[in-house]
Amino acid sequence: MTRTLYLAWRYLVYHRIKTAILVTSIALIAYLPVGLRVLVAQSAAELTARASETPLLVGARGSPLELVLNSLYFDADPPEPMPYAEFDRLVASGLAEPIPLHVRFRSRRYPIVGTSLEYFDFRGLSFARGRPFAVLGECVVGAGVASALELAPGDTVISSPESVFDLAGVYPLKIAVTGILEPRHSPDDDAIFVDLKTAWIIEGLGHGHQDLAAPEAESAVLAREGRRITANASVVQYNEITPDNIDSFHFHGDLSRHPVTALIAAPPDSKSGVLLMGRYAGSDEPAQIVRPREVMDELLQTILTVQSYVVAAMLIVAAATLATAALVFMLSLRLRRREIETMEKIGGSRLGVASLLAAEVVVVIALAAGLAGSLTLLTARYGSLLIRNLVLS
Repeated sequence: MTRTLYLAWRYLVYHRIKTAILVTSIALIAYLPVGLRVLVAQSAAELTARASETPLLVGARGSPLELVLNSLYFDADPPEPMPYAEFDRLVASGLAEPIPLHVRFRSRRYPIVGTSLEYFDFRGLSFARGRPFAVLGECVVGAGVASALELAPGDTVISSPESVFDLAGVYPLKIAVTGILEPRHSPDDDAIFVDLKTAWIIEGLGHGHQDLAAPEAESAVLAREGRRITANASVVQYNEITPDNIDSFHFHGDLSRHPVTALIAAPPDSKSGVLLMGRYAGSDEPAQIVRPREVMDELLQTILTVQSYVVAAMLIVAAATLATAALVFMLSLRLRRREIETMEKIGGSRLGVASLLAAEVVVVIALAAGLAGSLTLLTARYGSLLIRNLVLS
């Protein structure tokens, strides 16, 4: 038997190109359905882990999936904003501790998340260097952002305008980095966190400008009526908040009407959560409340349905590929007829020749199984890392 396997191996090595094609084809047939299932299972675990950590999410009426993806993964288009008054409503209810989120702007490709300091405790985020933001114009960056942009406390990042033609006159804001977060292998690694009011300044709802009462600002004054000063278009607006100009920054209008994209609601117990959901059940409610885990489960059900169709298509391709491999072996036997006759003439029995040919098939299948197994192990080991990179990119 050893001699038979040795002869089969030497034949396959001699025809290495044909052997490599057969091994690769059969290995991929075996690997793709299994590898897909492993990736889907790991994707489900990655997606549901963060959703499971977030009990409830409040946002404007619209797509629950868009709300969850934007608020948890900072990856979807921003949902319709809702007024900050919803935050006060949640506080007044006493049923949950709200954490505001304003996820609309970016610095390069990294999302700028307007929130409060409670967010870091809620997510269990700790600081590798520096400190949390304390005043307007400060930010904390995730480990991925710090590594990619080579940032350290004391550096700055600049918000990106939403469009090249910004008719509203909202200028990019230079934001000081005060802290770097420890890596958590989550969307927080690739985010920039600022105070909610800083996010409103980026949106143009608050601004700072030169003191119009000062003599050097006389050229920017259009009219004076008592203590009321009307400025012209030449007034200098600051695009960086510094200790010297921070006192000039202010907001116009009622702050309760300023926008947030979502509120994370953390009820102390399940009963409070049910009562809170009941308060948003009315059809006339302008806001909605969702359980992120349920929304992600619905998404995963869709993914699993698609996976079933993909696996079915793979099985059809696998059958076609196996038929092609069988045809290759059969044609190989025709081409090797004289070789088989020679082996019989030098004393090889029909059983011995058949064993040699069967050994070649067994070796090819064994090599293919080993390759498929190795690919599956690599997928199980590094699939989650690949998924994180895809999700965070």
